[in-house]
Amino acid sequence: MSATDLYGELRPRAFAIAYRMLGSVSEAEDVVQEAFLRMHQTEQRDEQIASPRAYIATLVTRLAIDQLRSARARREQYVGEWLPEPLVTDPSPAEQAETADSLSLAFLVLLESLSPPQRAAFLLREVFDYPYPEVAEIIGTDVDSTRHLVARARNQVRERRPRYFASRQQQAELAQRFFAAAEQGDLRSLEALLAQDVALHGDGGGKVPALGRPVNGRERVARTLLAGMSTLPRFGIYIRVTEVNGQPGAMAFDADDRLVAVIGLDIADGQVQAIHSIVNPDKLRHIEQVGDLNALLRADRRDRRRRPDR
Repeated sequence: MSATDLYGELRPRAFAIAYRMLGSVSEAEDVVQEAFLRMHQTEQRDEQIASPRAYIATLVTRLAIDQLRSARARREQYVGEWLPEPLVTDPSPAEQAETADSLSLAFLVLLESLSPPQRAAFLLREVFDYPYPEVAEIIGTDVDSTRHLVARARNQVRERRPRYFASRQQQAELAQRFFAAAEQGDLRSLEALLAQDVALHGDGGGKVPALGRPVNGRERVARTLLAGMSTLPRFGIYIRVTEVNGQPGAMAFDADDRLVAVIGLDIADGQVQAIHSIVNPDKLRHIEQVGDLNALLRADRRDRRRRPDR
């Protein structure tokens, strides 16, 4: 197999591990690139690699653990709530079955509560189905310690892990109703689609205005959403429903078709359980050309000052 073919075969799994470890597309891509570079250097020294698949998984996981340790310090100083970088996805049915809930924004946020070794052991065992001896070898520990890491991580996430029982079609239909109600200002219809304990999360990273902290509860979330959505036409912003991290969501574009926000929905039991809105432009650049939301806000303020009093 050529180096190009081998890269094409191994890269999807390598990125899948790195992204779930880090919650960052850019950091995951850096880790994957570094792992393949190291494997190439090993081959150049004529050192035998018995299993390239296992070798890359080991390199990616260990690099991601190191990266996550340094990233945690930065995230503690992050302005506002930190959310993962979103993926606008359209997976195949096979990929959807494999990654359904392990790719969701809610699940990635939940993984932030784990230590880097716990996160690695849990993902490799519970999501990617590696046997315990292989997980132990990858993270550099023994099998008993690995079992303890996975057990502790499983206990931490079990109660709060999102579950998605609806079909993709059912989820998509609910998302269409959700965004239609929000855009039309239909408070009653919107509330009917929200879980009683729904949470609204926002990530602006201090770059653009966003929620300072989560908003919780059906009525508060519905009114907050409608207040925000009612301003979009004034800014020339429109919504395009799509799939975000394997779940229903939407992208918001300005009048010049530049991306200004990505919104992910977590749907279970026929209701929206959580909404994640990411407007930090640094977390959107890997998806589309990004618009300047601050410029839109400044222009709107100028226009409103120029209008005569009514």
